[in-house]
Amino acid sequence: MTAIIEGLTPRLPLQWRALDGMVIDLWHAQGSAGGRGYYLSPDPRIVIFLDDVGDTMQRAGNGTRQDWAPLGRISYVPAGMPIWSHLIADGALRHLDLHFDARILQAWLAPDFGSAAAVQTIRRPVMLERAAEIEALAALLVAEVRRPAQHDVYVQSLVRGVVAALLTTPETATASTPLTPAQLHRVTLHLEGNLHRRVPAAELAEAAGLSESWFAHAFKRTTRETPLQWQMRRRIERAQQALSDPKTSVAEVAAMTGFADQSHLTRVFRTYTGSTPAVWRRSAAG
Repeated sequence: MTAIIEGLTPRLPLQWRALDGMVIDLWHAQGSAGGRGYYLSPDPRIVIFLDDVGDTMQRAGNGTRQDWAPLGRISYVPAGMPIWSHLIADGALRHLDLHFDARILQAWLAPDFGSAAAVQTIRRPVMLERAAEIEALAALLVAEVRRPAQHDVYVQSLVRGVVAALLTTPETATASTPLTPAQLHRVTLHLEGNLHRRVPAAELAEAAGLSESWFAHAFKRTTRETPLQWQMRRRIERAQQALSDPKTSVAEVAAMTGFADQSHLTRVFRTYTGSTPAVWRRSAAG
């Protein structure tokens, strides 16, 4: 694994435990504001922070400052996916890392999900703000890494429980998992700032820290709209606001709300409101 870090120093020696096809690491570090890290592994891994890190650390999917987002306590990082981190405050960082041979994860998931779905699942990143069941299992794993007392079979069962709770098919997970308030806030903030264009679902999923399929289901469960429906409704509402200014032409309103041209705006506007932008403007003014 490639790890380039600045502003992070170990507080305690690394503790670890190796099992068939996986290694469990327990890290205790001290971070300084302004510190940063770059991580790239050829193997998939799960990272579980043992303390809240939202006020201490941020992460990015491409390393640019514009892409910084709060870091969830629990993350699954697929093989070959680079991650950048940025420390915004001093603080202690305790985390449990589970490194896997990808074939182990695939073998665990394939009996229930099928081989193709298992492969797709382990290729998708996942980030959760909190998950009580995973945190409970992580606490038991921490105890076993610090002071081994149980057989490897027991430790592996704990790891499999973490994997089962975190790595699941979108259809299974999203049936009962809406977006968290923090995830919804990040997504809507991103959408509100980009109403001048159609934002791809993959971009919104990245803002939420979820896979694209999982995000689409979770977003609809939370808002009762698909991401596209939500965006279109908000763009029409923004167009209505702009049309209230008689100095702004319909063509200008179309450009500022991400429509191809005036006729495109007119077609969509009529579908959502039952009238054209010109008719709506006259009725609003009168």
